[in-house]
Amino acid sequence: MDLQEIDVFISADGQVRLEVRGVKGGGCRQLTEDLEKALGGEVVSREMTAEATETAREQAHDRQWQWGG
Repeated sequence: MDLQEIDVFISADGQVRLEVRGVKGGGCRQLTEDLEKALGGEVVSREMTAEATETAREQAHDRQWQWGG
């Protein structure tokens, strides 16, 4: 399994920003769901990265490439 990371940034005014790495597709939303609820549940905006928009086919290709297939 690939490494999955959530970076949490809290600004001086209390705004919280989460950045997810190592998760392709919509899984990042599931990964952060409990954390978002614990932080108050109000999501002001959401930006998806290129990694988040990769398809299952691209993910499989990446795994094959990494494993030498």
